[in-house]
Amino acid sequence: MPRPCFDCCVGRFVPLPSVVGKAQTPRVTTILLVHGAFCRSWVWDETALALRAAGHRVEALDLPSSGPTAGSLGDLHSDVEAVTAVLDSIDDPVVLVGHSGGGMVLTALGDHPHVRHSVYLAAAWPQEGQSIGDLFGGQFPDWMTVREDGAVQVADEADVVREALCHDVDRNRFVADIFPRYVLTSMSSLVAPGAAPDPLHSSSYIICEHDRAIPPEAQEVVASAADHVYRLPSSHSALLSMPQRLADAIAEAA
Repeated sequence: MPRPCFDCCVGRFVPLPSVVGKAQTPRVTTILLVHGAFCRSWVWDETALALRAAGHRVEALDLPSSGPTAGSLGDLHSDVEAVTAVLDSIDDPVVLVGHSGGGMVLTALGDHPHVRHSVYLAAAWPQEGQSIGDLFGGQFPDWMTVREDGAVQVADEADVVREALCHDVDRNRFVADIFPRYVLTSMSSLVAPGAAPDPLHSSSYIICEHDRAIPPEAQEVVASAADHVYRLPSSHSALLSMPQRLADAIAEAA
């Protein structure tokens, strides 16, 4: 079964002066958001805004394996290196959140000393040596298109992609604002074997109950390895369809 600069006040509640009585601030957490394939950090914008509004310190980065030009794409190793570089620059404990294929990076960094907690969002959670391709059963779904230049893209038909990834997002919004922003992902990042060191921190899994890309039943199996499990009534892309509810779940998990 698959295993499945900041000043941070993590895990402490600080009393605030009050003429009425004692008050406490919410726990402030440093959160690093990792996107999946075919996206860039923009996919986290609304969720990050909600988390920042709740007082958390949030950062999202663009993974090298996804971008507009096939020849410049990195692989899974370069993704792990990019996230490691950000983690190494942060002195305080970090909650690492990964969506979909971003779970490959989370699992590889299970023993990073700066990660306090990992949150998988409808995400891959491989065993040592497993790839994204392995987790899809060795065959990519019809909403992905393999190109001849070593890259993979979402299908050309917007409705096919919406049905798989975010059927609960308004179609007009999807066609006008989301579909044109999908980018290429390197084939090498999807077939590269993942690392899965023994984790040094706790984890949570957020199941997307109406996911049509990664079946919820499969997520339930993977989530059994997590310390905490949360559920959202969303498509694969809760970060686009219900960012406030997702932010609330991440904050609770953190």
